[in-house]
Amino acid sequence: MKILSQHIKSGEFKSVYLIYGAEDYLRKQYRDKMKLAIVGEDTMNYSYFEGKGISVKGLIDLGETLPFFSERRLIIVENSGFFSSSQDELAAYLKEMPETACFIFVEKDVDKRNKLFKTISSLGYAANMAPPDERTLMRWIAGLLKGEQRQMSDSTLRYFLERIDTDMENIRRELDKLVVYTDGRREIVREDIDAVCTIHTESRVFDMIEAVAEKKQRKALQLYYELIGQKEEPLRILYWITRQFNQLYQIKELQGKGYPAHVIAERLGVRSFVVRKNEEVCRQFSLAELRRAVEICVEREEDVKTGRLDKNMAVELLIVRFSV
Repeated sequence: MKILSQHIKSGEFKSVYLIYGAEDYLRKQYRDKMKLAIVGEDTMNYSYFEGKGISVKGLIDLGETLPFFSERRLIIVENSGFFSSSQDELAAYLKEMPETACFIFVEKDVDKRNKLFKTISSLGYAANMAPPDERTLMRWIAGLLKGEQRQMSDSTLRYFLERIDTDMENIRRELDKLVVYTDGRREIVREDIDAVCTIHTESRVFDMIEAVAEKKQRKALQLYYELIGQKEEPLRILYWITRQFNQLYQIKELQGKGYPAHVIAERLGVRSFVVRKNEEVCRQFSLAELRRAVEICVEREEDVKTGRLDKNMAVELLIVRFSV
């Protein structure tokens, strides 16, 4: 992102870019920033293609077409699937295309062994839009809130991130809701988050597992029935329960080896606050209990899929078993 920002600021661009990675918000943001910096509002020298089945020959023909009263012709290609298949013709063309053409490819998933990926990495620049770490995410949110004359304490901000889906696009939507809800008030508090934010299913399942760990069986079952009332599928809830127990098992195992929270987070591919949130629940179980919990979850899923057990009953039996 820093490199792309430097290119935008200087106005000096490579002939080809790849913007890829898991964070949709960042991919779209830098796609649009690059477009604005390279061609501005010029529509005559800008072409956009999206989806599978894009003609490589058509892209090459466009690249060979001289721009109209402009230095560059910009061609953006998004979600093409080119980086998971052989694209020798396009890779070869990029090495020989005229200086008047600029290509920007935008993809969520890429195979770095792909010839086109290697070509773009050597000729231009490939920018990985990975989800930001917790500190960066908190700074970004604080900046957005400041622009709306709002603020959150650090503890409230962490609570906010624990409760919602932390995709940046979704964070932006939830912040917009909070800004509207708190009109006339600067400080956003936990009660505001509980009142208007869409709580992520994973967070609700965590609350359920936490109740199970504390042997609060009635509360755990109530939370399960609330999820069912919100049209969540029992099998999907079972998947999240399995995932949660597996995450607890991995955290517990790595804690036992002496790893700090930030290293555990890096190894598991989650943010540090997720590890911290799970630490208290981990204390309620032994490593063997967590491993057995994962095994039983897998067994119940198999029971449902083979028709030996009703899906609702499978989840209920899990909750009852681990909360006594």
